[in-house]
Amino acid sequence: MEEHSHGMAIVVVLFILLIIVGTSFMSGY
Repeated sequence: MEEHSHGMAIVVVLFILLIIVGTSFMSGY
């Protein structure tokens, strides 16, 4: 169970990071 939860957290963080980077890149460009 813990492993699954950890994996889910990584996916969420990656998704948020992708959105932030994408928005920043679009805004900067």
